[in-house]
Amino acid sequence: MSKHSPANGILTIDSVIEMHVGEKTKKSLLYITSLMWMFDAAGVLALSFTLPSISKEWALSVQQSANILSSTFLGMLVGALSVGFVADLFGRKLSNLIYFLMTILFSTILGFTNSASTFMVFRFFAGIGYGGLMPSVNAYFAEFLGKGLRGAYLVLLEASWAIGSILIGLVAVLTVQNNWRITYWVFAMGLLLLPVLLKLPESPKFAFKKHGKAGLEKVLRIELREEIESIPESKITVIDILRKPYFTRTIMIWTSWFVVSFVYYVLFSWAPKIFAQQGLSATKSLWFTFFMMVAQLPGYLSAAYSIEKLGRKKSLALYFLGMAITAILWAFVANTVQLIVVALLLSFFTLGVWGLVYAYTPELYPTSMRGTGNGMAGVIARIAGILAPQFGGYMFGLNKSLLEIFSWLAVLSVIASVVVLIFGIETKDAEIS
Repeated sequence: MSKHSPANGILTIDSVIEMHVGEKTKKSLLYITSLMWMFDAAGVLALSFTLPSISKEWALSVQQSANILSSTFLGMLVGALSVGFVADLFGRKLSNLIYFLMTILFSTILGFTNSASTFMVFRFFAGIGYGGLMPSVNAYFAEFLGKGLRGAYLVLLEASWAIGSILIGLVAVLTVQNNWRITYWVFAMGLLLLPVLLKLPESPKFAFKKHGKAGLEKVLRIELREEIESIPESKITVIDILRKPYFTRTIMIWTSWFVVSFVYYVLFSWAPKIFAQQGLSATKSLWFTFFMMVAQLPGYLSAAYSIEKLGRKKSLALYFLGMAITAILWAFVANTVQLIVVALLLSFFTLGVWGLVYAYTPELYPTSMRGTGNGMAGVIARIAGILAPQFGGYMFGLNKSLLEIFSWLAVLSVIASVVVLIFGIETKDAEIS
């Protein structure tokens, strides 16, 4: 008997997907969704490289710079709040298209702005695209995956964030001192991806949920003889993911998202300034920030390996602990070599956590809750993103030491590690209904 053969003549949706979504399809979808995510990452991280030049051109104070940074995450909060509604009601495919268009169009427009206030407005609208696209694409791709290697595939998708960061970083460090606007004009290239996105199918789980077996057959382009276990219909609200049995796992994953987002955006929003405080020139500060972007990729790839070997729970707790240790070490570096090594390690562990939480989150909720669960996790991350630049601006404004700043980041990382160990559940090889 096949491992997918139903004992009662009824298949689960996960079994159908494992049987009929081949590796070629999964890899094709991985490439396409990764391209979308690369544009998303590039949009968010572009400001880390261009803000020093923008601040100089428009004579911005530290607080004004912090406000521009926070406007991004305020927009991302709106995107994250709206994506659950759009993705669960209208489908993952349409959701992807809407938020991708907002990402590339408003990012391109930023290169044509001539004042801080105008830049902030369009950065907010671009942020809606950034904040909605990430959970939308994540939920879409997750629903083409059965339980086999699902975590590894999702971490590989998340690894495209590092590639997008590296590419936009390279564009920026090569052009920003001549014209920071070029960094934003390159987003117009995203229009070339639209014909491909329009041809993508709806996710099989969403098609089955909305249109039953006929919808699933249309997406998979096959005729199914077996009966398929139905997905219960229900209206899902935030309250539902805070009820048993989801309460503890929701608190755990919200804590994880908040901490990794807060640490990441304190670090990368202010990286050039942090490096400058440690004696590096403006040019070297940009290059060191770029090298930190490069370190993201091995962080993701190691997480893709760890998530299938150690499992979700142990891997996440371990990487948070790595964040805490390297954050403290950063405050005690004595030379440039130590600085770059510790900076690369902190970037490695932080982006490993990003990959893990993106793979872990959709596995914590059934299909009917997944869009809302992913969306609300994104909301928590965006709240942290709004607070992180303000925290950095406040600490720098008071001339606080790097030890004080990084101690806060280390304490938060330790708390997250403990919360994961206490409240996390292991979803490795588990079916997601």
